[in-house]
Amino acid sequence: MAAATDTQELVLLWTSGDREKALKMAFMYAKNSKKRGWWDNVTLIVWGPSANLLAGDEGLQEELDGLLREGVVLEACKACSDSYGVSEKLEEMGIEVKYMGEPLTGYLKDGYKVLSV
Repeated sequence: MAAATDTQELVLLWTSGDREKALKMAFMYAKNSKKRGWWDNVTLIVWGPSANLLAGDEGLQEELDGLLREGVVLEACKACSDSYGVSEKLEEMGIEVKYMGEPLTGYLKDGYKVLSV
């Protein structure tokens, strides 16, 4: 993981099971941040209830495809997605599913801008 002081790095930590927060904040900001160059790199982390919501919502899955096309990096917490039984489904969507405690700690220690939704 490169130090964020060298570039402008944003990590969106999406933890909410609220669909509107996904559409009107997390996804919208992630997509526009990448598309408009507000940040050099944008990562969206799917964590907790958001994993379950995403796995069961085709509309959100379509929106997620748009994030991938823009170059947003997608990661998900394996412990959370395993607890909901949706890890495989998230992987099929192109999300890297892994244990996220250490990676998130690394983002924070390396100075990435982390926004929690």
